[in-house]
Amino acid sequence: MNALQNLHLNRCSNLQKLPTSIGQLNALQNLHLNHCLNLQELPKSIGQLSALQNLDLSTCFSLQKLPTSIGELSTLQDLSLLACLSLQKLPTSIGQLSALQNLHLNYCLNLQELPTSIGQLNALQNLHLNHCSKLQELPTSIGQLTALENLHLNNCSSLLKLSTFIGQLNALQNLQLSACSSLQELPTSIGQLSALQNLQLSACSSLQELPTSIGQLTALQNLYLNRCSNLQELPTSIGQLNALQNLYLWGCSKLQKIPTSIGQLNALQNLYLWGCSKLQKLPKSIGELNALQNLYLNDCSKLQELPTSIGQLSALQNLDLSTCSSLQELPTSIGQLSALQNLDLSTCSSLQELPISIGQLSALQNLDLSTCSSLQELPTSIGQLSALENLHLNNCSSLQKLPTFIGQLSALQNFQLSACSSLQELPTSIGQLTALQNLDLSTCSSLQELPTSIGLLTTLQNLYLWGCSKLQELPTSIGQLSALQNLHLNNCSKFQELPTSIGQLNALENLHLNDCSKL
Repeated sequence: MNALQNLHLNRCSNLQKLPTSIGQLNALQNLHLNHCLNLQELPKSIGQLSALQNLDLSTCFSLQKLPTSIGELSTLQDLSLLACLSLQKLPTSIGQLSALQNLHLNYCLNLQELPTSIGQLNALQNLHLNHCSKLQELPTSIGQLTALENLHLNNCSSLLKLSTFIGQLNALQNLQLSACSSLQELPTSIGQLSALQNLQLSACSSLQELPTSIGQLTALQNLYLNRCSNLQELPTSIGQLNALQNLYLWGCSKLQKIPTSIGQLNALQNLYLWGCSKLQKLPKSIGELNALQNLYLNDCSKLQELPTSIGQLSALQNLDLSTCSSLQELPTSIGQLSALQNLDLSTCSSLQELPISIGQLSALQNLDLSTCSSLQELPTSIGQLSALENLHLNNCSSLQKLPTFIGQLSALQNFQLSACSSLQELPTSIGQLTALQNLDLSTCSSLQELPTSIGLLTTLQNLYLWGCSKLQELPTSIGQLSALQNLHLNNCSKFQELPTSIGQLNALENLHLNDCSKL
């Protein structure tokens, strides 16, 4: 078999060892032993495979060690030892693999250390050590890996610190340290990683601060600090990250403030702050983020106000303030957000009113005000939202009426008003909503009648009136709803009869009248 180039022995679960003669396969380039659960060792002759480029030993649960001769595989490019659960260490000879580009050690749960010789792997580009839960530190020689682009250490729960020499990894683009729950600090040398584009520190629950030197990471595009539950503040130097596009801080439950320098992040497109439950305010400099497209502040339960400067965010498309339960009002400047498409204010239980300037949001397509339990009315300027397609007012229990100008929402397709328990009537102008497809009035328990103009809704496909306990009848004009497919009237307990005109609903597919006890 002198010509054999590929040998696949995957899932040979009874295979305990390989014959010594395997070393005679001079042309072998790929050896796959994936999931050979009972394979305990490799023969020394493995080192004679002079053409071998790929060696896959992943999920060989019983493999305890590699032979020293593995270092003789001078052409080996890829070595996968993923989930070799019995493997405790690598031979020193690993450093002789001069062609090795990819080393996969993910889920080697008993691997306690890496040999110093690993620093000799001059061609190594990718080193994966995710879920090596007994690994406490990296050797200082790690800094000698001049070709290393990706270093993955996610879920290395025993990792206490990083070597200072990590700053010498001039080619490193991605450093992943998420869920390294014992990691308390980063070395100052982290700032020397001039090629670093992605730094993943999410769920590093012991990390209390970042070094000032982090501001020197001029190539950094993505910084993940979400669920760093002990992180209390960011260094001022964060503002020096000129290339930063995405900053993830959601779930940082002890983060109390954002530094003013954040306004210097000229490339920042996405800022995730949701679930920062101690954050009370944003700095005025937030308005200087000219490239910001998405700002997520949902579940910031102590956030009481937004700075006036927020109106300067000319590129902002999405603003999520849902469940900001302490937020009482929006600044007038909100109307200056000319690019805003989505505004989520759902479950802002302290919000009593919207500013008149909200009508200036000419690009707004989606407005969610559901469960704003203190909101009593909408401003008349709401009718100026010419691009609005979806308006959610579900569970606005204090909302008593809708402004007449709501009929000017010419693009509105979905109007959700379910469980608006104080809403007694709809304005006649509702019939002007020429694009409306879905109208949900379910469990509007104070609603007594529908205006005749509802028959003008020629594009309406779905009308939900179930649980409208005071609704006694439908207007005759209901028969004009030529596009209506679904009509839900369940639990309309005072409903006595259907108008004859209902027979004109030629498109109607579903009519629900369950529990209409007086019908």
